[in-house]
Amino acid sequence: MHDELIARAKAWLSEDPDTETRAELARLIDTEDVKELAARFSGTLQFGTAGLRGELGAGPMRMNRSVVIRAAAGLAAYLKKNEPPQRGNGAGLVVIGYDARHKSQDFARDTAAVMTGVGLRAAILPRPLPTPVLAFAIRHLGAVAGVEVTASHNPPRDNGYKVYLGDGSQIVPPADTDIAEEIAAIPSLTTVSRPTEGWDILDDSVLDAYLARTDAVLGPDSPRTARTVYTAMHGVGRDVLLAAFARAGFPAPAHVAEQADPDPDFPTVAFPNPEEPGAMDLAFAKARQTDPDLVIANDPDADRCAVAVKDPTAPDGDWRMLRGDEVGALLAAHLVDRGAHGTFAESIVSSSLLGRIAEKAGLPHTETLTGFKWIARVDGLRYGYEEALGYCVDPDGVRDKDGITAALLITELASVLKERNRTLLDLLDDLAVAHGLHATDQLSVRVEDLTLITAAMRRLREEPPTELAGLPITRTDDLTRGTATLPPTDGLRYTLGGARVIVRPSGTEPKLKCYLEVVVPVATHADLPAARTRATDLLTAIKRDLSSAAGI
Repeated sequence: MHDELIARAKAWLSEDPDTETRAELARLIDTEDVKELAARFSGTLQFGTAGLRGELGAGPMRMNRSVVIRAAAGLAAYLKKNEPPQRGNGAGLVVIGYDARHKSQDFARDTAAVMTGVGLRAAILPRPLPTPVLAFAIRHLGAVAGVEVTASHNPPRDNGYKVYLGDGSQIVPPADTDIAEEIAAIPSLTTVSRPTEGWDILDDSVLDAYLARTDAVLGPDSPRTARTVYTAMHGVGRDVLLAAFARAGFPAPAHVAEQADPDPDFPTVAFPNPEEPGAMDLAFAKARQTDPDLVIANDPDADRCAVAVKDPTAPDGDWRMLRGDEVGALLAAHLVDRGAHGTFAESIVSSSLLGRIAEKAGLPHTETLTGFKWIARVDGLRYGYEEALGYCVDPDGVRDKDGITAALLITELASVLKERNRTLLDLLDDLAVAHGLHATDQLSVRVEDLTLITAAMRRLREEPPTELAGLPITRTDDLTRGTATLPPTDGLRYTLGGARVIVRPSGTEPKLKCYLEVVVPVATHADLPAARTRATDLLTAIKRDLSSAAGI
């Protein structure tokens, strides 16, 4: 076993084009670090509907140039077989974007070289830019596919590889499996042609077109008075968001200077995710200094949008994050108020409040599996969201979540309410009285050992709970079997009297995620405090009982 492992590592080393990972792997071989080598060579980083995502480092179980070149070659082979050119004469175009993480630009350049080597056309965005700019560029340029090099809000040592096809949406089955098969069929990197030139570096005209498209998000005569604090969370969103806000005529956001510039080490946060504890502390400090109407944050690749408001019920009237479900409902209500037409869509783990809002407005509503790869494909989509801070407010422009246009729309809503001497929290209260208080929470467990997630799911299937928080479970859906409207996925859904729970492994992080919702009827605004207390108690009890049932 030892000799075989060393031999595999040496074979990989002989093909590695990166001086950094070559040196790293050579050290592991020289010191015969069998434990670390086994971790790097225990398999291959799997390509799926999320593309690739993992920790940077040498070996097939890490993100590195060798893995990316193989992924690009597999994608290129798939495109040559399945995606005819879509514009003009010559080969089809693949457009490539990247963020500011370690190695992102290298991975983008390698992808362009591979595409050029097989006779496709490749074009790279001019610099690190938000993921929604890449999603927009695919359709704007008539590309057959797009690649975004990003790990979104993952830890600093991670990177990833997200693939879109020519419709501007992320891949779904069976494309992911077909591409994975093409990747597996590559015998050696020596068989992959990688010329040193031949692709294009795009200029700012694509970004200008994206910014021009953001005009479609806002009402033509809407107020633009809300004042904001903004943090880019060390990512690539700042310049694009500031340009979009200036174009729209909003007051210039006060940005959090410590987190404004792209920095792949994310020095001020443990995890560069606005949902993580402490990530918004600097933004809240800035808000206490400047007293804006709301706080806005993007994640590092700016496809998500977080919103915080000043809450008079909180200690000292401090700032608090709105849940993704709350922002999702607010944006939906705003679009209804503006006379939107089309289907409202959400992932199954998001709040059922969206369905209530759509029903009352006479609009179609549908649920999909988690991920915008599914939401963006809904027929007649007008608006889609999922609870993890993702919002698609302009599907004709970007068929993916977009943290820039979502920020514009929520700031427009705050401006409309400000003109009426009201706030986002006031509108949430109105929605609760109209449709019931829909309170959501999440039990999320990060693990080092992925077998713990498998064990928890197996335990829930073999020893299913019959009640949670004293509420009987009236229905259990094992989502691996699929439903009449959903394809199979690894998950469990429990329906209770006045509550719902969904348990699933994360598709992008080593986490088990449990999504909880309780619905408490509310007769009048005066009943809201008691309803919130009841909802909090139920959510706390459900989390406790579910944790025990899953053994986590």
